Amino acid sequence: MPHLAPDSQDPHLPLIMKKGSFRFLSCLSLLCFLAAVMPEPLAAEVFNSEGLPGTLILVGGGAVPQEVSILLRESVQDQPLVILAEASSKPTATADATKQWLTEHGISRVTVVDFSLPMPDRLRQTVAAIQKAQAVWICGGQQSLLANTFAGTDVENALQNLLQRGGVIAGTSAGAAIMSKVMISSGMNEPEISIGWNLLPGVIVDQHFTERNRLGRSQLAVSKHPQLFGLGIDEGTAAIVTGRRMQIAGTGRVSVLLAETAYRAADVMTLTKGEVADFTQLRRAAEQRSIRIDPGRPTDGLPQVAHGSLVIVGGGSMPKDVGARFIELAGGAKSRIIVLPTAGPRTETTDVVPGFLRSKTTESVRVLLQRGTEADSEEFRSALETATGVWFGGGRQWNFVDAYEGTDAIRLFHDVLRRGGVIGGSSAGATIQGEFLVRGHPLGNTVMMAEGYERGFSFLPGVAIDQHFAQRGRQPDLLPVIRRHPEMLGIGIDEGTALVVTGSKAEIIGQNSVHFLPAKQLASLPADAELPGTAEDAARLYISIKSGESIDLKSF
Repeated sequence: MPHLAPDSQDPHLPLIMKKGSFRFLSCLSLLCFLAAVMPEPLAAEVFNSEGLPGTLILVGGGAVPQEVSILLRESVQDQPLVILAEASSKPTATADATKQWLTEHGISRVTVVDFSLPMPDRLRQTVAAIQKAQAVWICGGQQSLLANTFAGTDVENALQNLLQRGGVIAGTSAGAAIMSKVMISSGMNEPEISIGWNLLPGVIVDQHFTERNRLGRSQLAVSKHPQLFGLGIDEGTAAIVTGRRMQIAGTGRVSVLLAETAYRAADVMTLTKGEVADFTQLRRAAEQRSIRIDPGRPTDGLPQVAHGSLVIVGGGSMPKDVGARFIELAGGAKSRIIVLPTAGPRTETTDVVPGFLRSKTTESVRVLLQRGTEADSEEFRSALETATGVWFGGGRQWNFVDAYEGTDAIRLFHDVLRRGGVIGGSSAGATIQGEFLVRGHPLGNTVMMAEGYERGFSFLPGVAIDQHFAQRGRQPDLLPVIRRHPEMLGIGIDEGTALVVTGSKAEIIGQNSVHFLPAKQLASLPADAELPGTAEDAARLYISIKSGESIDLKSF
């Protein structure tokens, strides 16, 4: 895939941040649900979407970028740094040279193990040093020597514990390659795979990437392990991972490799100095590919609600009739409503009840803040098992994905509908209700199709829902989504407006309109024709239904 220009506006592509500006590269990320009676999570592993508690610095060999030495100095301050030089055939000389380099860059508290000690004593000394350190530097050489030296010892656990307490682990060349569990230990055309340390899960690291022409071997490694993505790092270049943020430093490139699948070609994307990618998104993109299910093909049936109802609000103000309809569908005075504000960041999420639910016209309103494995708790489960209505708040829809993907929450939400209850939501809480998720990229909401974060909760199957529609001039944005995924029905909902769905009947209430885009509306345009780029031109392709009117979704 070509490296795209900074001003690319292709809405298929994910957002990469560079020096405060935005850059599009290629479709990345993941939420995947397998359809049986209802969507079920496909990924076997529920990984920590928040990423690393500490920092990993992976240098591709050659000259170490200045940003790395500065970051190390700022991170260590007056705390110890440990050198691991076992990748070298001459570890003592390598450790001495590395210590001198660190000292020249203002890092003076450096610990080096005594390589003359018997191995059991060396290992104990290494573990004890790491336990007291704030950072570790792993020297280059042969990653197989590192793996063999420390395999099955407590050194790996000590490194993991260092990360957990917010420490820094940096490595160059072999010291970078050892950080992935699936490790390329040698080989040119055919990679030899062995086991690394799994400090950076979900990835296969390769170093000296461009300089030693290692693209081919990394592609082969990823093709054999499609649930992982490749990370090829040039010399003089570093990938710095903190939390879920991966930033590039240095003079070369970092290449991201994704395996071929039945519905996507293999991808190679490049990042350069100053660019930022979302590491969790990359992991989900790889896992989505390994499952080999096209997120753009409906798997949950026609756009209808077999049981219960949906209230899908386009954001903005909340008209009284919309709030009243939600409460009515939830059971009125006997309604037991659950509020999910988890579309916002965890640090900003509060248990504040939305204004339209603060009256005493319901039996109970409860806010649930649990995310991830917390959503499998008895408290979360029991609250939803008795709920007659669920309200998804606004924010960013990818946060809902991170909060509930891989847990039992999705089934519990669908159970509310099966009991005849109602699910509602506004803005992000509207988009998450569709089967195809638009604007799901963690780095920005202008990307319409972000690979991996392309599966919603499918309360309304076979649709892609956008919000703040006419008010933000978003009419052009759904066009490429439906052109690419013609089996989906595009729905754009205006602010202050709700689409109320029971069975296949869709009623519009509130202040404005709802706009429908079936693929047949694009039939008049040649397949290779440029899509309308203005809201006015794009609006002509939609079927718009005003408040007070209704339509049968089967008509599309």
